[in-house]
Amino acid sequence: MTISRRRLIEALGAGAALAMAAPRRAAAHGRHRSGIIRLHRNESVYGPSAKAVAALVEDVRHTAGRYPDADIEALRRGIARAHSVNTERLVLGCGSGEILRMAIDAFAGPSKRIVTAVPTFEMVGSFARQAGSEVIGVRLSKDWSHDVTAMAARTDASVGLVYICNPNNPTGSLTPREDLERLIRTLPRHVVVVVDEAYHDYVGRTTDYASFIDRPVDAGRLIVLRSFSKVHGLAGLRVGYAVTSPETARAVEGHRLSDGVSTLAARAAVAALEDVEHVRDSVEANENDRQEFLNEANARMLASVDSLTNFVMLNTGRPAAAVVTHFAKHGILVGGPVTVFKNYIRVSIGTASEMSEFWRVWDLQPGGGHVM
Repeated sequence: MTISRRRLIEALGAGAALAMAAPRRAAAHGRHRSGIIRLHRNESVYGPSAKAVAALVEDVRHTAGRYPDADIEALRRGIARAHSVNTERLVLGCGSGEILRMAIDAFAGPSKRIVTAVPTFEMVGSFARQAGSEVIGVRLSKDWSHDVTAMAARTDASVGLVYICNPNNPTGSLTPREDLERLIRTLPRHVVVVVDEAYHDYVGRTTDYASFIDRPVDAGRLIVLRSFSKVHGLAGLRVGYAVTSPETARAVEGHRLSDGVSTLAARAAVAALEDVEHVRDSVEANENDRQEFLNEANARMLASVDSLTNFVMLNTGRPAAAVVTHFAKHGILVGGPVTVFKNYIRVSIGTASEMSEFWRVWDLQPGGGHVM
């Protein structure tokens, strides 16, 4: 079946109108159109803002056939205004993951090693292996924060880069700002530090946290990552950015994929950045939905890691691999098992119907799903 350009545009326009009328419409749906419930990728269940959807429709109509030069520059200016920085301090990428890969290529490689927490964002290890770097993994502290003392002790002349995800993925836990400052000041001068703030918007107000973009420390060697894939709901468009020093930005840019950010993605990201109301509403809804998830977990006597993100690391009380398989058989994908924590899974916060199905399937396990 074919569809005319006119009908395509009309359909897209109708979708945008619906999004503007009900920005939470995404939360009303249940299963993904594939028939699978996706609770394994930390995607925003609330979707993109109505303004971002409208920007996509406008782009399809007028500029989808153009290379993204002007739109990328508009996005750079928008990000620079949002953070009160110069555009020369910015690096754009096809998701923040691409910028992480670029940073590893620039400052690690076969002759250097990388220090990171265990567990943390799994792509760090993949990118390091591709670059020929050895990864030094330092287990998280008992309170689930980065063990900054141990990380500093493992960082010597052979290390080119230290990676910190805060809040951390997959634990959702926070490392206090003062601990990270102490680590950064302790590291050898040649070491570049990547601070991944993909989940920044979910943290809320706490004296233990402040963004390294808003309050930089030793900015000359600090690369701070942000993503439009989480609270902005644009995971499918792949847009991320980093704020760093001009010199470090140039070094990272040398490993950039040409035109890695599309016109569609750039325009949607500009609109999403400006829609602060959507971000605020999504954060508030996430807090409520996460608490409801924890209430259900507590009712089943399940322990979890305190999370400041849109996911929760849940103690299954049994081998997590079997739990992951159990859910997959029932059409639900969850993250896990978690490295070095074999009785944990990571569960992204889904829609009300998705979470209801999650707990129904959980209770189908032997013992009714309760942990004794």
